[in-house]
Amino acid sequence: MTAPGGRFYVDAWDPSYGASFEATATGPAAPSSAQVETDAELPAVDWRAIDVRAGVRAPDVVLLVDGVRRIDASIWTAEEDGGSFPGLAASYAAGVVRCDLERGSAQLAGTRVGRGLFTASPSARDVVAGSVRYPVHRVGGTGELAKLPAAVQGPLTALEVAVSDAVRTDGDLLVVDGPLRSRRNLPRTLGYIKTQHSQYLDARLTAVVTGLAAGQRSPVFRVGTAWGGWSWYLRLPVSAGAPWAGIVRVECSPDLDVAEAIELADLSLVTLPRFASTPYKDPRAPQNLIPIAGLERRLRGLLGDARLLHRALTAAARAGTARR
Repeated sequence: MTAPGGRFYVDAWDPSYGASFEATATGPAAPSSAQVETDAELPAVDWRAIDVRAGVRAPDVVLLVDGVRRIDASIWTAEEDGGSFPGLAASYAAGVVRCDLERGSAQLAGTRVGRGLFTASPSARDVVAGSVRYPVHRVGGTGELAKLPAAVQGPLTALEVAVSDAVRTDGDLLVVDGPLRSRRNLPRTLGYIKTQHSQYLDARLTAVVTGLAAGQRSPVFRVGTAWGGWSWYLRLPVSAGAPWAGIVRVECSPDLDVAEAIELADLSLVTLPRFASTPYKDPRAPQNLIPIAGLERRLRGLLGDARLLHRALTAAARAGTARR
């Protein structure tokens, strides 16, 4: 597609989901301050696209885990001293899809739902809204409203770990939608990052990444941050488009040695592309993997009706005020 100012690209994602990468003209916008070791698999001067290696086959079973969260209501507490603290009543759910590649089947293997009242208030108690309970999750610090949504991530991650542990078997591969973070100790686990925010590589190595063909990956590199680890990029099947179209970043535990990380990188290249979505099925194609998209829809349904929960929370607040 051309325009008076020259060539441009249209991101395949539906604009309501943001963009598949946050970028300047050359890629992800925010340069990372992390120390990056780029000579792990290949010397940086020899970086090139890596194809599927002969003899590498996908595992028989792949587990894909994801979680969703929703803010049901914002609240304010009334303290005895006349002060007040903000809070969030949130619902969240995690689930895992078991894909049997040998049989060509996929099934929902498990789900769990959690709720909580997130606040720094020292006086807050569990909230019962109709038949639903929101246990208190007390957050540290001053508990500013803008920081409360991030507090939901910890309990959600714990739920994801619990639901995936319940269905794991020897030899499977677990794919976590998003960075590994505190899940780095899980065996045979990949973090799947579909939106690129940070720029980890210099311009020359970035050119290797944007030059990947569908079904190719970059060499493995190491990111030296508190939540860092081994990482690599790969391009999913995608029609011609922007330089970063169809590119995802994959990561694995920093506790592995480089040979183990390369083995997982090779495994990801024969596994992840087969789950890539297409634009007519998903507005975030191809990065939003087909099993993950179906899982997200199921999990959102398990959260319950947002309007009814908001109404129940409002009624609970009124009842509590009347009792004071």
